[in-house]
Amino acid sequence: LKKVGNMEAEKEAAVLKVAGDKYRSFLDEESKNTQWRHGGPPIYDDVNQLFEDGRTQVWPEGSLEEIVQNAIKTWEMELSHKTRIQDFKTINPEHFKLIVNGRKGLSGEETLKLGSYNALLKSNLPEEFKYYKADEESFESSHDAFRSAFPRGFAWEVISVHSGPPVIAYKFRHWGYFEGPFKGHAPTGEMVEFYGMGILKVDESLRAEDVEIYYDPGELFAGLLKGAPISESQTDEQHNPDSTSTTRCPFQ
Repeated sequence: LKKVGNMEAEKEAAVLKVAGDKYRSFLDEESKNTQWRHGGPPIYDDVNQLFEDGRTQVWPEGSLEEIVQNAIKTWEMELSHKTRIQDFKTINPEHFKLIVNGRKGLSGEETLKLGSYNALLKSNLPEEFKYYKADEESFESSHDAFRSAFPRGFAWEVISVHSGPPVIAYKFRHWGYFEGPFKGHAPTGEMVEFYGMGILKVDESLRAEDVEIYYDPGELFAGLLKGAPISESQTDEQHNPDSTSTTRCPFQ
């Protein structure tokens, strides 16, 4: 009986761990074997609240839309907070490729090295026309820039799903409030948002093999560059170095 009681307690503890975030899996389970970028699983309380307050769709539990939405949130969490590709559970690392706006695909290791912002914001435009120079940003500097601009996080939702696995086509929306400085521009306090389309190819275990994303970066930067120019010293004054946002997923 004691053994059975211990087994039940272990099962209950496991359920509680997995339920650490209702929109993302793999946050607490097997954490002893996972190398986290900031020393432990991230906390999403603020951006989850932003998501719930601002989403345009509330998908039924267990629906294809909810499954796709949570799967992509989990993939982005792993990309931003896990440091080893072998710790990822949402992708097939041997076949994974990220393609953004038709550019050359990036492998899992290449995407992890660049970080989500640099991978998504690389551009083939001439230097003088680039809103954001991904080649000059590190993983850390890119995330710091957007954490500063969106202190409450950058929420993401699925707007619609047009096909199921193994090839999932979907439309998404990304939004946040420009409440902190960004690259020499003062915050406006206004909502910044953009829409896009994605095509996700998965294997028999529902791990992503190909991720294609199409969107207009101009929709994002139109809001971020709208703020009045400010000096570097003003940027430092507005940015709070003691913020706990490093424990949150910046793109989420």
